Amino acid sequence: MMQLPFFVYGTLKRGEPNYPRYLAGYTISEEPANLPHAALYTAGPYPFLVQTPDLVAPGDIAYGQIVVVRPHDYNSVIAGLDNLEGYVANGANNLYERIVVTVETNLGRQEAYVYVAGAETVRAIRVGELWKVAGGNWRGG
Repeated sequence: MMQLPFFVYGTLKRGEPNYPRYLAGYTISEEPANLPHAALYTAGPYPFLVQTPDLVAPGDIAYGQIVVVRPHDYNSVIAGLDNLEGYVANGANNLYERIVVTVETNLGRQEAYVYVAGAETVRAIRVGELWKVAGGNWRGG
């Protein structure tokens, strides 16, 4: 597995509730980043990122941070994040899916892992059970 950085946009951002447990002390760097052609949706305490064309309006951008994890901590950090996000490789009922995207940073474009909404959540968004996060920037919930 490639040790890509992570694009975090919700409860894993610095200052949010899951940052201390899953990322604090394990990172080399954390920088502002954004993901064009993406939107955040929520129904409460945490957001879901989607890139599904019918759920993303022209100009939508998701804002967050790109987080580089120390190499010797990488395997334990990704295992913890996968568990938090309800992600299992090739899982049929994942809460989130972990995919590779290209994010925009102050230093240019960079590939990163991101957790996006799983299929059930996408269906819930389509029927109006979640609402779009205005401006694409999660500030707690």
